[in-house]
Amino acid sequence: MGETDEQLMLAYAGGDAHAFESLYARHKGPVYRYVLRSVKSRGEAEELFQDVWEKVIGAAERYRPQAKFTTWLYTIAHHRLVDHWRVKGLALVSIDVDDDEEEARAPEPRAAPSSEPHRIAEARDTLEVLSAALAALPLAQREAFLLHHEGDLSVAEIAAATGTNEEAAKSRLRYAINKLKDALGDG
Repeated sequence: MGETDEQLMLAYAGGDAHAFESLYARHKGPVYRYVLRSVKSRGEAEELFQDVWEKVIGAAERYRPQAKFTTWLYTIAHHRLVDHWRVKGLALVSIDVDDDEEEARAPEPRAAPSSEPHRIAEARDTLEVLSAALAALPLAQREAFLLHHEGDLSVAEIAAATGTNEEAAKSRLRYAINKLKDALGDG
């Protein structure tokens, strides 16, 4: 794997453009999926995704590896999404609120690698159910799940990225996982 994310970011801050390319290559997929699953459209997601990386570039000289790079990166993404939701008139909701959450999102199914038609159809159905269940989660729970699943952040890192305490982050993640399991019939 070579250099750590923190070493790459420090190298980039010191002028090594290849270090940024390596960081971007490592994290572009998970960060994009995190943003995409948090907003309504690919266009919005692409714009926000670019904003996140612009903020990373802009903050490079001030970067200090006090936490994992991914925690720092997803904190930037979280703040950008919060700003986006604020402009749209949305806000993070309590983990106890289940009614009248945000509008449902269109599912983003991806075909399974198998070429057997029935397996592709089963996978598509499961992805549609999962996507709909994810979209139906309260915003705070969905965000905790996506930070954990897409960003591979721990509960402590989710708490740091979202500016909450570990118990709230743990509860949000647990509620999200339980609701997704129920939706998939695994509960």
